[in-house]
Amino acid sequence: MTFEMDDRLLTAPHDPEVGQRMARLRALGLGDRPDAQFDEFAARLARITGAPYAMVNFIGDREQYFAGLYTPSNGAAGATLEAIQASAHNDPGREMDLDHGFCPHVVVRRKALVLDDVCEYPRFAGNPVVDKIGIRSYLGAPLIDDRTGTALGTVCVVATEPRPWGRQGLETIKAMAGELMQLIHEREDQATSPGQRYFA
Repeated sequence: MTFEMDDRLLTAPHDPEVGQRMARLRALGLGDRPDAQFDEFAARLARITGAPYAMVNFIGDREQYFAGLYTPSNGAAGATLEAIQASAHNDPGREMDLDHGFCPHVVVRRKALVLDDVCEYPRFAGNPVVDKIGIRSYLGAPLIDDRTGTALGTVCVVATEPRPWGRQGLETIKAMAGELMQLIHEREDQATSPGQRYFA
C-alpha cells in the first residue's frame, strides 16, 4: 500500500516551546552529549519492551540528540542505523534531523504515540526513517518536566517490523518516561543541594 504524501507532513511540526526547552536543557546540562546512565536506561527499556532499539531523546532547535541509545550489538539492522546517521554527523547514532522520526511530534503533542505499523498511518508513512532506516514500528512518550511544564524530549523504542504494542506497551512507555524524569530531577536536586561540597 502506498500513500500520496503532502510535503508538509515530511517536515518537523511547528514547535512553539523550543526556546523554553533549549533554556531548560542547558540549565540541566542535557541534550548535547552521551550519558552512560541514560544508555543504561535505554538498554533496560529495550529489554522491558522487547524492542531492538531504544532511545532517550532530547529535542533541540536544529536536531534531536540521543543522550541514551541502545542498538543491537550485531546484525545488519544495527549497522545500517548507525551508518546512515554517521553519514551526516560526526557522532554515529546520536544525532538525527528534526524531520526524521516521530519524537518531535510526541514532544509538540505532549502525548504518548503508539504506531504498531507506521505504514498504516498516512501522516507518518512517508517519514524518511521508514525508507532510509527501515523503521516500521514506534512507541514513545514525552519527558514532561513538571517543574517548568516543558516537554524536554522523549523515551522511545522502534522496530524494523510491525509490533502490536497494545495497552501494556503504552502504559510501560509512559511509566518509563515518568521514571526518567524522576532521575533527572534527582540529579538536579543533587547538583543544587547546599550540603554538596567539592574539594580539590
